[in-house]
Amino acid sequence: MRNKLKLYAAASGVAIAVLGATPAFAVGTDAGSSITNTATINFNVGTVAQTAVTATNTFVVDRKVNLTVVELGTATTTVVPGQTQAATTFTVTNTSNATIDIGLSAANLAGGAAPHGGTDVFNPGAYTLYLDDGDNVFDAGDTLITYLDEVAEDGVRVVHVVTSISAAQTNGQIAAVSLTGTAKAAGTAGTEGAALTATGGADTAAMDTVLADAAGSDDAVTDGKHSARDDYTVSAPVLTVSKLSRVISDPINGVSANAKAIPGAVVEYCIVVANAGGGAAADSVIITDSLPTQTSYLAAFGVKTGGTVVTGNTCTPGAGSGSFASPVVTGNLGTVGAGTQQTVVFQVTIL
Repeated sequence: MRNKLKLYAAASGVAIAVLGATPAFAVGTDAGSSITNTATINFNVGTVAQTAVTATNTFVVDRKVNLTVVELGTATTTVVPGQTQAATTFTVTNTSNATIDIGLSAANLAGGAAPHGGTDVFNPGAYTLYLDDGDNVFDAGDTLITYLDEVAEDGVRVVHVVTSISAAQTNGQIAAVSLTGTAKAAGTAGTEGAALTATGGADTAAMDTVLADAAGSDDAVTDGKHSARDDYTVSAPVLTVSKLSRVISDPINGVSANAKAIPGAVVEYCIVVANAGGGAAADSVIITDSLPTQTSYLAAFGVKTGGTVVTGNTCTPGAGSGSFASPVVTGNLGTVGAGTQQTVVFQVTIL
């Protein structure tokens, strides 16, 4: 806006002193505020002091719109296949000089580098957004939202982006997500305002809008938006199961290396569950095995769990015990950690 300061003096020989000609502006002054500055003229006619003359100028502070979206934390969000509430978290800050609403949208990335390393290779389910209740942890106290309402200057909100992970995803797969905040007009609580746009042309006497946001991960500079990325990394067990057998004894050769799988022979089964390194532990691992009709369960030996493979098809029975309910052998292995293996060992007699 342009303002003309008109100073009047009624006589010649006037001595003029203009006071307060350079006003000071405080950083962060509220948009819509009126800043008033007054100049005062003191003068004499001859030696006689005259009534001071003043001139006042007022203008309205314009709205500088700025906001930031930042991932909360510096690491990927670890998830498991089939997880229904996988949350990654962002802070959204209003750095404008006015209260604004902030629209929110979360989107999948279409491949490419993930924020924390690796490559985006899958898309989770639909996203929902929650306003944190103050503990920065996604939990039952958080509120389902679609936008942030009436965010004051320097106001910071924590937003959880929540999705579901397909049970088909495998260990090490990565999905990247972007959260974008859009500056919107405030003023009516409970109602999302319209997106703010920059005032075009020269400065006006009204409160103009200037977009001052930086470019985020997925938006441009001064577009009234800001965005950031995070990613989900699947951590899952990588289990393999193998079933070994060896003849312990037969009615002809007894217990010997020459025992054969003939009727009356005792055969030892060893079921090996191995979990590859680099994944997650497998919990509540239960093995079930239905015995062939040509065999009979050897109750005297029982079901041994938690052992290891020694060599070839030979296993060391563990200290744990399973159960048998004809015709099913059951072994509860509990947790099989990444990079470890456990066994279920039992014996049968060939009929």
